[in-house]
Amino acid sequence: MTPVLEFRRMLACGCAVVLFAGQPAWAEPEAQPEQPQTDELEDGATQPVDEPADTAEVDTPEVSPETAVTGDLGPVVQPLPDLEPVMHWGQYDAMALLSAIEAIGSEGLIPADYQPEALRAAIAAGENDALDVQASRSFTWLVEDMRDGRTPMPARVQWFAEDPDTERLPTARLMARALTSHDVGGVIASLAPTHPDYGALKAALALTPETEPERRALIQANMDRWRWLARDLGKAYLITNVPEFQLRLTVKNKIIRTYRTVVGKPGRTATPQLAETVSAVVFNPTWTVPQSIVKGEGLGAKVLNNPGWARAKGYKATRGANGYIGVVQRPGPGNALGLMKIDMPNPHAIYFHDTPSKALFNREVRAFSHGCIRTERAVELGMTIAMLGAGMSPAEAADISSSRKYTKVEMDRTFPAYITYKTMGVDIDGNLRSFADIYGRDKPVLDSFAQPRQRKTEQRKSDEPIIQLDNPL
Repeated sequence: MTPVLEFRRMLACGCAVVLFAGQPAWAEPEAQPEQPQTDELEDGATQPVDEPADTAEVDTPEVSPETAVTGDLGPVVQPLPDLEPVMHWGQYDAMALLSAIEAIGSEGLIPADYQPEALRAAIAAGENDALDVQASRSFTWLVEDMRDGRTPMPARVQWFAEDPDTERLPTARLMARALTSHDVGGVIASLAPTHPDYGALKAALALTPETEPERRALIQANMDRWRWLARDLGKAYLITNVPEFQLRLTVKNKIIRTYRTVVGKPGRTATPQLAETVSAVVFNPTWTVPQSIVKGEGLGAKVLNNPGWARAKGYKATRGANGYIGVVQRPGPGNALGLMKIDMPNPHAIYFHDTPSKALFNREVRAFSHGCIRTERAVELGMTIAMLGAGMSPAEAADISSSRKYTKVEMDRTFPAYITYKTMGVDIDGNLRSFADIYGRDKPVLDSFAQPRQRKTEQRKSDEPIIQLDNPL
């Protein structure tokens, strides 16, 4: 049964009523910043341009970084050479900070990283500049790791998902909040990721004895990977864990649908980790073939020299005056992108899409693509995203998807998409388990936890070269 017929069957029997009936409160239209702009290329392909910064509101006190270090907190001590904020700490708040540091192992972090003995000695010496400096330093380092992750950026291989929490929850504001509320521990705890999988890992860490150091280290590493993302992922979003070969459609952190995936082969075509925004769903897409295939693999010459074969495959070639050959594959069930593509503009040219080659979804290990993520039941997924993100009715989505005509459905609501890499987590059946480290990305993270904490830099994502992997074959 085709995806569209299956979807219509679900509608007829009422299976889709829970998901699609009416407009739930979280799906109400809301004022959104302008959608990421793209430059239209031939046959609907797009070239991403810079996206605007996320402007979502954050549940934090109305204290700006400038005013956070003044007001009722007393005089501000001279900032440290590395520009960490330094504020006045009373002994009560400093003791609360010390208690939070000593208990931070439950969050998968290392108490010794935050200089508890130096803080203890400063508390014993009484309230003075030395206590202000030490407490401010310990608080800053702990906040940075709880909010942004302990793993230094060079150890986050192919991690291009920028965490917005540094701007949303600046350290000076958090320190001011902790000192004015006298709830240092509560402010630190509030930075933990809200996704339930983080909570499952935290519970597993508590149950894993010190006599199992390898398991504890793997749990720590994967807890930290959650801190590399935004603390709150949004109300409705797509999230895939590459080593699990699964994509989840999630609403309010509850899984609505799951889809098996085929991800990038290890090596140059490994799928990078991203946090992007869905801009459109394309039904019956065209595929503008990259020059690595047109020229590098000889497809252009083959299409020009074999018109019958090209017509059967849906390829159309154009030759420029300078000898340049461009090849586009027209919509159809044999298109390399299948019948659906989810646009999420990014410099890596990574997206979710359908495929005419369904057999690979039955493999246990599904790392065969050139980087993009092939998705089973992709037409169903596309129709669902069109309804959630563009307010389309089920009947409209079904009609467009079955039209065999190129149709781009632009999103009216922000719809995040996360491509993550976790080697331990909760699977689609609700069980906490480990996944094979198919790209060998665990070792740098585990090694960093075995070393002293590194001071944070301005680097926000991997500085590895960006490889455009726009090749669904």
